[in-house]
Amino acid sequence: MLIRIEGGDLPGRRAGTEADLLRLRNVHVGMQRGAEVVDRVPVDAQEAAWRCEVTSREVDDLLDVGGPWVHGRPGARFLYLSWGAVTDDRFEMFRRAKLLFGDVPPELLRAGHDGAGVLVGRLGLTDAQGGPICARVRPPHVRWTLE
Repeated sequence: MLIRIEGGDLPGRRAGTEADLLRLRNVHVGMQRGAEVVDRVPVDAQEAAWRCEVTSREVDDLLDVGGPWVHGRPGARFLYLSWGAVTDDRFEMFRRAKLLFGDVPPELLRAGHDGAGVLVGRLGLTDAQGGPICARVRPPHVRWTLE
């Protein structure tokens, strides 16, 4: 199953002390594959987008997803967007956002599994306090479609 995550409203694009600190610390956000954070985007980018492919299979009449992009146990699988400061070639993670497959409308997840299109999640990447979004991101803060 193909998945695309599109993020806008990155916190480093705003004015203020929080955004200044994020830019100064060279904060980036990327998608986590296993323990590695890849396709990192600077905190002040116009937008961010990631593509990945996950496996999906029927287990007891339910869909289960897997692969190197997927984290969590069966029934609670998710993708991570990870925030960290970049220094030289190091990425020092300090915050993560979880996008749970259980929050995807079942008919969209099923259609993605059946190959009817790309499952797309769109979200803003700034929290209510002006910092990087973190913890579980639920609808309506993430909107899922099939394209």
